[in-house]
Amino acid sequence: MHDSPPAAASDSTPEPGSPRPPALPGPVTADDLDQVVRLAVAALREAPATAWDDRAGSLEWDCWETVEHLSDDLFAYAAQLGLRTPPLTANVPFVWESRRTGGPANAIHANRAAGPGGLLQVLEASGALLVSMVRTTPSSVRAHHTFGDADPEGFAAMGILETVVHTYDLAEGLGLPWTPPADVCARVVARIFPDVPQDTDPWPTLLWATGRGDLPGHPRRTSWRWYSEPRP
Repeated sequence: MHDSPPAAASDSTPEPGSPRPPALPGPVTADDLDQVVRLAVAALREAPATAWDDRAGSLEWDCWETVEHLSDDLFAYAAQLGLRTPPLTANVPFVWESRRTGGPANAIHANRAAGPGGLLQVLEASGALLVSMVRTTPSSVRAHHTFGDADPEGFAAMGILETVVHTYDLAEGLGLPWTPPADVCARVVARIFPDVPQDTDPWPTLLWATGRGDLPGHPRRTSWRWYSEPRP
């Protein structure tokens, strides 16, 4: 084996017109999560008051239950980061229970008497809890999740994913438009879906990655997961 002569400095400059490697989308942040939750709440405020008992897209839950489930996700992620010594083998043991057979098992339930406005306050408050925990928890902290012990960035990415895809389900059921920010979606794809295409439109890619849409050149997914461990 022999050493090659050192390359000239100019050799590292791409030839004019040659493709450049895609830029990394950057880390997922608390600001990303805050933006997505605010956009979701604003979109859902436009729903007809009579539509909340309708089925949420392809889910087996109605729209009210789906917002409760999303609120519960955000709350539970915040709770995982909330202990001085976060759990690494299980979730914080709140009682999760369903209000009906086949409904989501939640610790968080909204008071029906408060109407859709109260339901969305529960969602906004749960999102704010996770935003605050992501902002204030050191990046070295790890906490349990079934798909891999996560750092605060991982929990932010999971919270964003839950918010954008369940708002998609809700938008289908409520007859609302919904398209989350592409740059935020790109950061989430890079952070928790290393096994999916990284050079496709990020929002359709997230829908495909979660079994909710098609992606040209790729078979539709019938099962899926994400990877919440920090990237090397």
